[in-house]
Amino acid sequence: MSLREQVNTALKQAMRDKATSRLATLRLINAAIKDQDIAARSADGDNGVSDREILAILGKMTKQRQESVRAYEEGGRLDLAEREREEIAVIEEFLPRQLDEAETGAAIDKAIADTGASSIRDMGKVMGKLKERHAGQMDFGAVGPMVKTRLS
Repeated sequence: MSLREQVNTALKQAMRDKATSRLATLRLINAAIKDQDIAARSADGDNGVSDREILAILGKMTKQRQESVRAYEEGGRLDLAEREREEIAVIEEFLPRQLDEAETGAAIDKAIADTGASSIRDMGKVMGKLKERHAGQMDFGAVGPMVKTRLS
């Protein structure tokens, strides 16, 4: 079952269960996917986005909400921070399991070896390879400095 179908199935179930907060988050996910579908159609003449692109959308949505949680906590709005955390939990249901630190290090080493990277100039190749293989499985903001350290 594709990610799009999983989201639609979860949306229908949330409607049946009358889970309003979950339903709202699933509708946001669906709207983001449809926005990308429209953009892809106008650019390519294609009929929608792939699962890989949906993973990127979900990763972006998660990151936005994590930033919101920090901002709300700094502002003393714990109720809003908790709502954002609930949305993160719903979004993460559709993301693949996150790699732990050891798995991330091994993935970085493999990407460096596969691309033949030898200096910091090759960082873009390594990051591209990692994004290709591990979309949605790691935080690329945290991975960047790790790659940089290994290539220095």
